[in-house]
Amino acid sequence: MAEMNNTSNNRHDGKRRSIKKSTRVDMTPMVDLGFLLITFFMLTTTMAQPKTLNLLMPRTDGEPMKLGESKALNVILGPNNQVAWYEGMDTDPQIHHTSFANKNGIRDILISKKAAVMEKFHSNDLMVLIKADKTANYKNLVDIMDEMLINKIDRYAVTDITPQETAYFNK
Repeated sequence: MAEMNNTSNNRHDGKRRSIKKSTRVDMTPMVDLGFLLITFFMLTTTMAQPKTLNLLMPRTDGEPMKLGESKALNVILGPNNQVAWYEGMDTDPQIHHTSFANKNGIRDILISKKAAVMEKFHSNDLMVLIKADKTANYKNLVDIMDEMLINKIDRYAVTDITPQETAYFNK
């Protein structure tokens, strides 16, 4: 509570002196109110919800869906930030090497393949199979998945790499 002190000196020197009053404000109730408000807002707010990607798992019943040869693009992540790619599902494909560069990199390949599939089938049916070597950098896997989101490629999967595909980087 606030209190005022009205003490005065009884000295009269013939001059009229002003009476000085000292004020003291007790801040305890204000601090209590502040902590109550902080506690109230901390307990009533909603915490940030975690943002995650939806993970769609393949069906376990029945036959797996066949993938059209001209709708498939295989991206292989290798050691030392190397990226290889080939089209289709061939057993002896023509391998191309590229990088994560902004120009003439994997993004341009994804854009051109998506446009070719869109032109041929009139739908966004491009399926990208991402395969990472044991020595591949984890950052490269995140980068290629970012490319899928940037280029709005809806169908992609991270699959196992074959021993034949591992050998593409040793050539």
